[in-house]
Amino acid sequence: MQCGRGEALRQKRRLTANISIGVFQARYCQHVCGEISSSFVSYTRLAGGPDRAASKAGTNNSTRLDRGKMGIRLHFWGAAQTVTGSSHHLECAGQNILLDCGLFQGRRQEAVEINSHLALPDEQLAGQGTGGLNAVVLSHAHIDHSGNLPSLAKRGYRGPIYATASTIDLCGPMLKDSAHIQEGDADFMNRRRGRRNLLKLPQGAEPVQPLYTQEDAEQVSRQMQQIQMHEPKLLAGSTKDAGFSVSLSNAGHMLGSTCVLVEAVEKGQTTRLLFSGDVGRKDLPIIRDPDAAPVADYLIMESTYGNRLHQPIGPVKQKLARLVKRTIGRGGHIIVPAFAVERTQQLVLLLHQLIDEKQIPDIPIFVDSPLAVAVTDVFRKHTEDWDKEACVFYSKGTDPFGWERLRYTRTVQESKALNDLRVPFLVMSASGMCEAGRILHHLKNGIEDPRNLVLITGYQAANTLGRKIVDRLPEVNIFGEPMRLRAEVDSIGELSGHADQSELLAWMEPAVKGLKKVFLVHGEPLAQEALKEEIEKRYGLEVVCPKRGDRFEVS
Repeated sequence: MQCGRGEALRQKRRLTANISIGVFQARYCQHVCGEISSSFVSYTRLAGGPDRAASKAGTNNSTRLDRGKMGIRLHFWGAAQTVTGSSHHLECAGQNILLDCGLFQGRRQEAVEINSHLALPDEQLAGQGTGGLNAVVLSHAHIDHSGNLPSLAKRGYRGPIYATASTIDLCGPMLKDSAHIQEGDADFMNRRRGRRNLLKLPQGAEPVQPLYTQEDAEQVSRQMQQIQMHEPKLLAGSTKDAGFSVSLSNAGHMLGSTCVLVEAVEKGQTTRLLFSGDVGRKDLPIIRDPDAAPVADYLIMESTYGNRLHQPIGPVKQKLARLVKRTIGRGGHIIVPAFAVERTQQLVLLLHQLIDEKQIPDIPIFVDSPLAVAVTDVFRKHTEDWDKEACVFYSKGTDPFGWERLRYTRTVQESKALNDLRVPFLVMSASGMCEAGRILHHLKNGIEDPRNLVLITGYQAANTLGRKIVDRLPEVNIFGEPMRLRAEVDSIGELSGHADQSELLAWMEPAVKGLKKVFLVHGEPLAQEALKEEIEKRYGLEVVCPKRGDRFEVS
């Protein structure tokens, strides 16, 4: 009996030690991701591995598995009735693949439990069990789609991770930065616990461990293999008569983002399944417009903004010019919290165009985010993924992401020096939701000056500093110090990288005729229900919103 109590206590301490990993989950999404539709959905359905998941997933939307049936066996492991943690397990003809392997972001304990349990058990990930994992196909580099890949490597997976060249190059710095933040958080928690216990951990307590390390992130980079857009690729372990092949098309969401058309062959029968990834919008800066959805039998489609309609993108440049000129006119600074990936590069291009067209003065502009600097270098490298407008800049011998008065600050000393500038300037810095990073220092130094402008350019989740600024609370805390919000606050919401309801419906329309069923993922219940009703009404299709752990057979 005593042994049982002791083991239970040790397990509790291990769980408590690991809960701090969750500090990272929401924080990193704010640092590099685009925007999330609203507060993360929380549920505690699945804290166990795949077998436990299947038993707890419920049966409302599930199809009973029939091993004699041909086709694809689908296992929805992430981004199911929530917007993060994208991961879908497909099995056919004895072959297993994952579409995405993203981080779930939410409440700390919940995030730890979900991110620690992958879609396949460890022995299959390491290729030692029956039906091991053969391949991973990554739709794009955002952390809610790629951020748990290092956990696969940590658990022993050494197979290929397929992606576009841009996605591979973006994942390098993004996953390394992710691991660095997690290691730092774990170190902080261990030091804090040490101080509370006179520099000694409680008896029997184990040190906090990060979800994964920089070495795990580097291992992922070694496993990545490039796939060209629109060229069919037979996946590892498969043959033309049995298993999986994929073809990628442009999703228009971020640099290198793709929709994945999966062809599964078993006993002479072919089933085509289309995974949307994250679908973008037409006319976004830099990024080429989404390709039309190809013909498929089944569709797994995102639903982030399934109940929303966006503002038109067209006026965004004029609005940006008006805000910049007004702030400069009163001698103020423009402080821009911006996501390091995509949003920063889009704003840099828009500002370059405005200066080139003499719509705004050529003031000093600073990009003050080490990750944004690394990501911008990737954008420069991959001109094949740029839209026509960005290519026109490049064809003139002009770097869209560089000009004389634009500076990329790399060191802390360079960042601190901006506080001494007494002339009007604009600074962009992460995190986009103002929860961490160098942006906090710029806000602390400028938020009480009514001449300044805080320009919000993306979604601000509930309870974040960014949301409090958008809501114009009279006082906000920065580094634990109360600050009066006297600066002007304005927002640019036109740059959303996710298609709205009408854009999602238009994107899927070319594939509608051949579809047998639609699975909605990557969305919260209200957004999914609204989109489900519209698809059923407009196209007469069967639509399912799977729960985490639900399994289906399709053929």
